[in-house]
Amino acid sequence: MSSVYYYLPSLLLLVSFALRVPGLVRHWRDPLVRSVGVVIPLGAVVFFFAAPPTVSEVNALTGVANFSAPLVYAVVTAGSAGVINLMLTWQGGPEDRLRTATLRCAWVYGGVIVALLALFALGDAPDERLQDFDTYYSTTPYLREMIVLYLVAHAVATAVLSVLCWRWAREVTGLLRAGLVLIVAGGVLGMGYTAGKLLAVGARWTGHDWDGISTTVAPSMAALSSLLQCVGFALPAIGQNLCKQWRLRSRYQRLGPLWEIMRVVIPYELVRIPPWSSLSRRHLRRTCDIRDGLRLLAPYLEGGTGTGGAPTDERVLTTGPGALKPEAAAHAALVIAAFDSLRDGSGGEDGVEGLIDSDEGLVRLSDAVRVTAARGGFAAADHGRSGHGTSSVERKMVS
Repeated sequence: MSSVYYYLPSLLLLVSFALRVPGLVRHWRDPLVRSVGVVIPLGAVVFFFAAPPTVSEVNALTGVANFSAPLVYAVVTAGSAGVINLMLTWQGGPEDRLRTATLRCAWVYGGVIVALLALFALGDAPDERLQDFDTYYSTTPYLREMIVLYLVAHAVATAVLSVLCWRWAREVTGLLRAGLVLIVAGGVLGMGYTAGKLLAVGARWTGHDWDGISTTVAPSMAALSSLLQCVGFALPAIGQNLCKQWRLRSRYQRLGPLWEIMRVVIPYELVRIPPWSSLSRRHLRRTCDIRDGLRLLAPYLEGGTGTGGAPTDERVLTTGPGALKPEAAAHAALVIAAFDSLRDGSGGEDGVEGLIDSDEGLVRLSDAVRVTAARGGFAAADHGRSGHGTSSVERKMVS
């Protein structure tokens, strides 16, 4: 079997781990984050050390023929324990119960690793085997038991993981369910890997040669199994982040009309941030600018007439307390009109302070500004400004 089938999954797992490093550093105290930080690199290590060129190099460096075999078995077993603990942590539950289950799993699989190393030390494996160690030494005392123990431990871990995920998948929906189903599918392939290995070993016990299943079919199934399970573990978190970013971008864009007006209303220069800044930072800056502008307009919004009253006139905005410049008053009148329409539609329940403090309220007001502008809400703003035409801000509102 080509070494690409070993090194490619290892590379993909390492890339996945590298993408998670910032989150691991920030949230290392989170048990789930720590579990992911252990499982993914272990998976990469398994495929790297199972590749025939790496097997040969490790054996040569240690001076022990087939030393790679117990090394890979031990790492696979540790990875199996890590996956079970990751699943238990992900599913959650009482802290005491979770801690007990995690310790039991660590003790059991730690004992299996010690047993694997002891059995290899007791056995005799003088001939180096790069790909078919399982079948070549399947009838050798102690090594035979080591191989079976490793396969059984892997099968049990895969079965436990699949059962836990399947039970949980029946209780949830959405991306979490999809991720759990992928983990179960990977578990089925993992069981296929174990079954293929055991079939090839059993065939040697009966005098048959089914080594192709162990050296070609089983590793391919293991690679696909790891890929599916990694995607399954990552899908809920990645999907949630994508949805969060999508909602943030939608709010940012919907705040555009109101922010364009606040740029004119606010009498001082707005703080500018680099265009390459993150979306969250740009969104925060935009909401801060809008809130600053609305606080300037708060006296006029509080004094708004609402249902049945006369609309706020530009002349009031330019002559009353905290008078605005004429070009700013024209746009402020639009905001006040939009606020009145929004308040009328909500039955008067939303106050100015509640609007300013609520991100959702700002978005609704910005939508109302856009609708008011599209309906000709700038008619009052254009009044008394002969010869100036429509401003750039107005054109953006209407468009």
